[in-house]
Amino acid sequence: MRKTIITAAVASAALLLTACGSDSSSEATTDATDSSSEETSAAEEETTESAGGGGSITVWVDETRQAAVADAATTFTDETGTEVELVLKNFEDIRTDFLAQVPTGEGPDITVGAHDWLGELTANGVVAPVELGATASDFETTAVEAFTYDGQVYALPYAIENLGLIRNTDLAPDAPATWDEMIAAGEAAGTEYPFVIQMNGEDGDPYTFYPLQASFGSGIFAKNDDGSYSTDLIIGDEAGQNFAQFLYDNGQSGTGVFDQNITYDVAVDAFATGKSPFIVGGPWMLDSFGDLNVAVDPVPSAGGESAVPFAGVQGFYLSAQSQNALLANDFLVNYLSSEDAQLALYEAGDRPPALIAAADVAAEDPITAGFIAAGEGADPMPSIPEMGSVWTPWGKTEAAIINGADPVSSWETMATEIQSAIGG
Repeated sequence: MRKTIITAAVASAALLLTACGSDSSSEATTDATDSSSEETSAAEEETTESAGGGGSITVWVDETRQAAVADAATTFTDETGTEVELVLKNFEDIRTDFLAQVPTGEGPDITVGAHDWLGELTANGVVAPVELGATASDFETTAVEAFTYDGQVYALPYAIENLGLIRNTDLAPDAPATWDEMIAAGEAAGTEYPFVIQMNGEDGDPYTFYPLQASFGSGIFAKNDDGSYSTDLIIGDEAGQNFAQFLYDNGQSGTGVFDQNITYDVAVDAFATGKSPFIVGGPWMLDSFGDLNVAVDPVPSAGGESAVPFAGVQGFYLSAQSQNALLANDFLVNYLSSEDAQLALYEAGDRPPALIAAADVAAEDPITAGFIAAGEGADPMPSIPEMGSVWTPWGKTEAAIINGADPVSSWETMATEIQSAIGG
């Protein structure tokens, strides 16, 4: 693995980048994998100093986004004289390195990142608000809300990602409107599984199951008037208990549709090989499905309400220790927010743009349009610090219920455990 650092001025002549990185579902689910931070540190030492008459800023970016950001940086340099140093990083290393380096006065002026980092980044005081100004209304409301904390926006959003129901149109020609319709269509297809949804063994996968939970009207935390999450825990309410009963009814003591042994790899392989006509997944799965004829639909409702997934938002944070905050804000708001830049970032990762005008163009692709429709009404994944106490008991409880544990009492115990962990 090798990483190379470039400056935008150099990039305008030739992009001499050889590196490796990753782009995976871990960006939405925070299911990061370990990788070498030592290599990242070594790469940073190679940074080439550059400074034009307009000063310079440094941007951390991963391999997936480097070319798109380099193009915007070149335009920024040409028009303002400010040079941009792009430091290539493994996406999985960025949050940890940013948290470690910014308090020491090191680190970049800007870094790419996911919105669910926001609680940790603000709690550690390493990010500064981004002044979107009039451009705020040019973005999807969900995208701006995702990066909003205590009334301030902390990043320039560029992409929204969410789950949808991916359908093999040769096995299931029509989109199901409800859970029952989907299971009936899956059984009629005569495949090994009528439907597959991934779990992670005894740890469960509450992110992937969340659309089904939402269809019962069950959430995690209540919301404030401005749409942000409060710390009032609501997951243990009657709606949550009804969802728990649904898990039990379709687990090993019921229909058997849910199985903790169906991991990500098993689920993707089952769909890719025609063993199931339906899978809940995101755009990061599509490359695994080869030449299958697929469509993307909203996840069907199991509980009567809309089965909205969490929305994950990608963006660019501004460092709280930036010595060039005005230049960095200018690059974010006036260059990375352009339609061309947002479309370039979309083409790099297949995630629908956060900028409305760019999203309209991207929606000309029916698969992208399907994911956008599946995410309509989605809530940003909670990024408040208290969310860190939720994931583990939530997932383990879902897995236990699917394995036959009493649904209501297990759900109530989970809620009590979470409440105790967050205080109160």
